Amino acid sequence: MTGQSYIEHITKEGDRWDLLAWKYYGDATRYEEIILANPDLPIIPILPSGLKVLIPVSDTPSPAIDAGLPPWVSYG
Repeated sequence: MTGQSYIEHITKEGDRWDLLAWKYYGDATRYEEIILANPDLPIIPILPSGLKVLIPVSDTPSPAIDAGLPPWVSYG
């Protein structure tokens, strides 16, 4: 990971790997990049609050996103 740049994200209640990928990359399927950058963190569906997660800065262009949530997330 030498030379790689990261953004530090402190988790909040309800954070998930896919939601972090959506937030930072605009693509929820890129969660694996974040998991690989954080080998000491638990790979569980919902992350506990207060964890420091390193988000790799990517040169891969992200699709244009609106500020909303992924289409499969809904709150009733």
